[in-house]
Amino acid sequence: MDVDPPSPRRQTWPALARGQRLYCVGDIHGRLDLLDGVLHRITSDLAADPIADLLFVFLGDYIDRGPNSFGVLDRLSTLSSIVPTVFLKGNHEAILIDFLWQPLVLPFWKSMGGYPTLLSYGLVPPLQPTDQDCYSLADALQVAMPDSHRAFFESLQTSHQEGDYLFAHAGINPGRPLDSQTERDLLWIRDAFLKSTRRFDKFVVHGHTPVKDPDVTANRVNIDTGAYATGRLTCLVLEEDTRRFL
Repeated sequence: MDVDPPSPRRQTWPALARGQRLYCVGDIHGRLDLLDGVLHRITSDLAADPIADLLFVFLGDYIDRGPNSFGVLDRLSTLSSIVPTVFLKGNHEAILIDFLWQPLVLPFWKSMGGYPTLLSYGLVPPLQPTDQDCYSLADALQVAMPDSHRAFFESLQTSHQEGDYLFAHAGINPGRPLDSQTERDLLWIRDAFLKSTRRFDKFVVHGHTPVKDPDVTANRVNIDTGAYATGRLTCLVLEEDTRRFL
């Protein structure tokens, strides 16, 4: 078992810088209604306890499965002009980007819940698309996508670090140093990461694998509470050495 011995350096770990607060939101999957609910709770939280050093981190998977991916992207694009934000890339965003340049991935995207995204852009994909349908839909999505959405996809990061925390959509590969993680590691990994009890150099905040309630362990916290299916979108609030959920 890959368990590292306890380190005295980590007794007060993890933490953010003094006076900093971070709101981290899990996988949204086209649920604009739940995103608006979380943003309302954050607004109320800030009104009750204002802070100057503020950052929002979104863990990816903004699209697919749920009914309003277009609206989610619109809302997040607007938010980034109002407050400091970090948007991470999820595996679902990676598939959409692949589809725009490799349209024949459409059947795979469909199997991952991609058709609701196309519908939210006003496109109607056939149930059994031909190769020509795939190319036509990719062209149509290029036309239907606003510049603000295109800029949003281009801005996505694969990971982000703040204080003692590392944020990634799916997690990290426990067998690689943090500075050697691949995009596939960060966007797709499951079992090797979820089963690891190793103390990483950073405490990992992630989504990607739906859980009933936020899953907090000694080395990570998973805040993907399956919003599109459960109606529960989780926001983790980090401040100095404390954490709470909205």
